Amino acid sequence: MSPAIGLVLAAAVLHAIWNLAAKRYHGDGSVFVWSYMVLGAVLCLPLALLALARDPGAWSWRLLIGPLVSALIHIVYSLVLQAGYRRAELTVVYPVARGVGPLLTMVVAVAALGERPGLPALAGAALVLAGITVVTTLKRQHAGRPLANGLGYGAATGAMIAAYTLWDDHAVTRWDIAPIVYFGLAVTMQAALLTPAAVRRRDAIRPALTRHWREIATVAVLSPAAYILVLVAMQRLPVTIVAPARESSIVVGSLLAWWLFAEAQPLRRVAGALVVLTGITLIALA
Repeated sequence: MSPAIGLVLAAAVLHAIWNLAAKRYHGDGSVFVWSYMVLGAVLCLPLALLALARDPGAWSWRLLIGPLVSALIHIVYSLVLQAGYRRAELTVVYPVARGVGPLLTMVVAVAALGERPGLPALAGAALVLAGITVVTTLKRQHAGRPLANGLGYGAATGAMIAAYTLWDDHAVTRWDIAPIVYFGLAVTMQAALLTPAAVRRRDAIRPALTRHWREIATVAVLSPAAYILVLVAMQRLPVTIVAPARESSIVVGSLLAWWLFAEAQPLRRVAGALVVLTGITLIALA
């Protein structure tokens, strides 16, 4: 296994853990997203500025455009994901989102970037769809949560995953922006852009910080760590390998969700996640 793939797999585990923390949050989703983005900015921006101080030649207009576009996409991604976790089960939203993301990434990479996957990759894509079908053909409603909610929010989240994956790949490979600089600036912009909305919901900030500080801290630390590992891997491997390989987190996430949240039909959910992972593996090995 190459070191870059090792980075992606480590990121996948961290990603699954922070998504479980996000699922445990109950309250105003936009305040939660703003809270962990502010803490993430506090942790990452100094590192980004230190890296820029060591390389003054890195300053350019790309340091504004690249992180800003990423920030806008990530705000939509984070808010849609949090809304999905409030209205549906993790073992539906998460596998659908993580399966749709690499599929769309591969489609755009083929259509716009000129990449040409072989038969194994196409077979892998079919398996991803099959695994999603297994997960989303459970009984229509459990604990008052319609399955359509999970499917819709999962698909919308997956579309955002594909969008930021392709843009991030462009920023760190074509524009050669250092991952820590890119993420540090992007998460700071995310926090700044969400601040007006958080101010309007100021009454919800104190309850979020006092009752859910563990969840906020977990996401603020593990989400940047996972993301930066993926950005580093993108500089070493094609996006059509990195995007699917990172989605191995769905198996970890599905197993932990079964254990922590006692979601229904666990064997079928985990089986579907394993089918998705098999498809992702075929795509990665193609």
